[in-house]
Amino acid sequence: MRLLQIVRKMSQTASIEQLSALRLKYHERKDAFLEENIKIKDPFVVFRDWLNDALNTKEILEPNAAALATVNAEGKPSNRFVLVKEATTEGFTFFTNYGSRKAEDIACNANVAIAIYWLPLRRSIRIEGVAEKISRDASLKYFHERPRASQIGAAASPQSQRIRSRSSLDEVEAEIKAKLGESGQVPLPNWGGYLVRPSLIEFWQGQTDRLHDRIRFRRGPGVLDEVDGELIHKGENEWVYERLAP
Repeated sequence: MRLLQIVRKMSQTASIEQLSALRLKYHERKDAFLEENIKIKDPFVVFRDWLNDALNTKEILEPNAAALATVNAEGKPSNRFVLVKEATTEGFTFFTNYGSRKAEDIACNANVAIAIYWLPLRRSIRIEGVAEKISRDASLKYFHERPRASQIGAAASPQSQRIRSRSSLDEVEAEIKAKLGESGQVPLPNWGGYLVRPSLIEFWQGQTDRLHDRIRFRRGPGVLDEVDGELIHKGENEWVYERLAP
């Protein structure tokens, strides 16, 4: 809890005019994130190890919270937080309403970016890839694993659409509850999952001297031909990795 106390104290004593002076201590040089410490040069393995650290850090309340960036047909970006519900060697899965703004963006431009930041660990992960809908059966299975109140909430909300008021949303929720009764199964609305298949995963670890560690993994057509053993190195499972300046 000491870190949270320090951050809260800083935020309570700093004014808007003092934002540029805010400084948080990061890692020391002895704790640098080095290539030789990565036993298996596969970003999914590194992600799993870092996620385990986050899961075991009590100050991190939602270790699966991630900022998802999309771009619409006009080239305008949009960003919001989602919860990553599955991370496998296939990619990263999140769920949303298929009528939401993010879904509309993905429908016209499937290229997305994800950013995760774990403040207590001074670590961040950036992911770039292509989003695709998962199967309806997989979405349905997860939907009915959610708390019933969350299922009804998803059915009641026309996400990202204009509504008259909060009370109008409550009215729709009440109507659904009345129709289904105490035990009626909530039908799957226009809602489901996206799998983000990554072509780039970058790991960042903060250093107090601001010489932060950045190790980037890439995979895709032609990347293996770039390997030179000096700046670009061959990893596992068709990934290459490289160190970037902070």
